[in-house]
Amino acid sequence: MNFDPRFYLSMVVRRLPAVIAILVATTLLGLFWAYYAPPVYRAEARLLVESPQIPDELAASTVRSSPAEILLSIQERLLTKSNLMALSERFGIHSGLNMPEDAVVADMRSRLRMVLPPLELRTGVVIVSFDADQPDLSAEVTNAIVQQVLDENVELRTGASGGTLTFFEQEVERLTKELATQNARILEFEQANRTSLPESMEYRRSRQSAQQERLLQVDRELASLRDRRQRLADLYERTGRLGPSATDLTPEQAQLEDLRQQLAAALVIYAPGNARVRALQTQVSALEEVVRQQLGGGTGEGALSTFELQIADIDAQIDFLATQKSQLETELEDLDASIRATPANALALGELRSDFENLRVQYDQAVQSLSEARMGDRIEVTARGQRISVIDPAIPPSEPAEPNRKLVVAAGFGAGVVLTAAWLFLLDVLNKTVRRPSEMISALGITPFGTVPYIATPAELHHRRQMIVTGAVTGVIAMILLLALVLFVLSSTEAKASAPTGAVFETGVFAPVPR
Repeated sequence: MNFDPRFYLSMVVRRLPAVIAILVATTLLGLFWAYYAPPVYRAEARLLVESPQIPDELAASTVRSSPAEILLSIQERLLTKSNLMALSERFGIHSGLNMPEDAVVADMRSRLRMVLPPLELRTGVVIVSFDADQPDLSAEVTNAIVQQVLDENVELRTGASGGTLTFFEQEVERLTKELATQNARILEFEQANRTSLPESMEYRRSRQSAQQERLLQVDRELASLRDRRQRLADLYERTGRLGPSATDLTPEQAQLEDLRQQLAAALVIYAPGNARVRALQTQVSALEEVVRQQLGGGTGEGALSTFELQIADIDAQIDFLATQKSQLETELEDLDASIRATPANALALGELRSDFENLRVQYDQAVQSLSEARMGDRIEVTARGQRISVIDPAIPPSEPAEPNRKLVVAAGFGAGVVLTAAWLFLLDVLNKTVRRPSEMISALGITPFGTVPYIATPAELHHRRQMIVTGAVTGVIAMILLLALVLFVLSSTEAKASAPTGAVFETGVFAPVPR
């Protein structure tokens, strides 16, 4: 269907009374809403997010949360159900109204506004506002919310820095106890294995070599003493004396030696029972007794001979060397056991010392972090870090922020234009009669040579004029009635406004009701 401006203009002209009625009705509704809606006052406070006063290069705060994270956390805490209910009860915003808690919370959230700076900025301005039906109430609630923002910021930052400080204090205390415990383990291990520690390994090896050489020397001395004892015993048993030298013999010993030689020669010639042999044996026995008494140093029964004294001295030396050998062997066994146990002890001691060193490194790091945490906590406690300050507190506004009466009236007129256009469009779409040559061509498939307009009769013209007049009069009466209704409502609203009123939030509209 081709667009024909003249046709649509004629359609508007024919329905001009209805069009005017729609525009007037919507405009009057806009006027009614603009003057009937209760005023909403919005007091605003401006907060400044400031950068840290102390550069991070000199002393850094331990609070690593960005301003955006802090502000978002504060915003979520402000919008909690408990906080909103406390604000409502504190300022009596919904006092006297029978509203459930969910409705009160929803109403408070719709009134509170908090505009945050861009997230990528470290500084910026935060705008806090609260909508109320009274300017003083709006300013009071806004300032209360601003104070909550400041308190929450201080609590969050000092809480974070204090928590960090407490953590590192506990960590330093824990590591101090672990270091003491580990040091005690090392000392206990060294005491239990003091003879097989790696530090004394060289000394024990040199000691082992020296004792092995000493053991060989003792074995040689023992062998020499035992051989000497055996030779002395054999010599004394054969000769009855300790040495072969004749110059050292007494006369009795010399005579005894001579008689023994004679006895030996007689035994070669005579039989053992020969008188000469028996006589020589008797003389030898008598002299042996004399010599024995001489060698014993006296005639007492307890006296020892020179041979017995020498044998006793050799036996004493042998016993002493045997004792030394046993001690050397025991010491060598202990040294060997300690040397064999040293590698395992070295590994165990190395692990203990490695654990101690790791703990010491952790302790040093914790002490350094504790110092930084104390400095960061001091920065936050003295408000030298990033902070939020009030640059413009909320004051009672002189004009309401809502509704925008001009905009509401313009919206009513615009709604009338939209409704009129929609109504005309529907009439054109739903009307299936042929009214133009283009519709005849489309419907019948023929091209007319010319068209004859509809010629109305005088009666039809008179009826049309009556309809126009009637529509105009009706529109004027409707406008007068609507205007009277608006004036009546406004007068009643002013009368009620003189008495204390409350506000109930219902489907997004504030309706004044008496308390």
